Amino acid sequence: MIPVLLFPQFDPVIVQIGPLAIRWYALAYIASLVIGWRMVRGLAQRPPVVATQLQVDDFLTWATLGVVLGGRLGYVLFYQPSFYFSHPAMIFAVWEGGMSFHGGMLGVAIAVTVFCRRNAIPLLGFADRIAVVAPIGLGLGRVANFINGELWGRPAPHWLPWAMIFPRAGMEPRHPSQLYQALLEGLVLFVLMFVLSRRESVRARFGLLTGVFLCGYGIARIIGEFFREPDAFLGFLAFGATMGQVLSIPMVLAGVWLILRARPARRG
Repeated sequence: MIPVLLFPQFDPVIVQIGPLAIRWYALAYIASLVIGWRMVRGLAQRPPVVATQLQVDDFLTWATLGVVLGGRLGYVLFYQPSFYFSHPAMIFAVWEGGMSFHGGMLGVAIAVTVFCRRNAIPLLGFADRIAVVAPIGLGLGRVANFINGELWGRPAPHWLPWAMIFPRAGMEPRHPSQLYQALLEGLVLFVLMFVLSRRESVRARFGLLTGVFLCGYGIARIIGEFFREPDAFLGFLAFGATMGQVLSIPMVLAGVWLILRARPARRG
């Protein structure tokens, strides 16, 4: 027999006090927002300065709404529109799961655009600072997916030493694709963004870091989807692609466009 790993069956609830339950997934969102907020406060003040720390503090509420509302509506519209339009009350049942990164990204993009216009902040310069910390939330979110035992991978080859059995998916060993995506979309992309953000010449080219993030995430997501089992209610799309891959292609194209058009910001 070939040894395989058995999913540890983590409890998705960290602690429960009466009807109040704190879940790992919620903690991932909270931690990423708080860590990202603290980092952006410093990034926004590094030359060229794009916003005050008070403005970054104010944006935290906007970012939270953009992530939650955009992520939920994106899942409803991109993944299961017929179900939710038939059961509209379920749209608000976020505790049942169902968030889309692509929707969350659009929500934050709208929040950044409106916030920057209201506060006379350079849009792409501020977006660059947000882009640097975005992989933190992506990585923690994927770890939470793993803890919840959801979004498991495709069947793994018999020789893979870390193939894992997810009981909810049957007894066939699978790729722990949540951890692959946490590594690519989270750790690797964050290291790349952080290293680039240390250079003033890069920070001064407004739109460059945003473009790198869009390209980096899109490529990482496309790769990760080759190991992830597609959602049962969607399956594979044309040419064997998944919805995550289809939604990532425009991100890569937009990222390339931003990188090519990035110019140093004017001083003074």
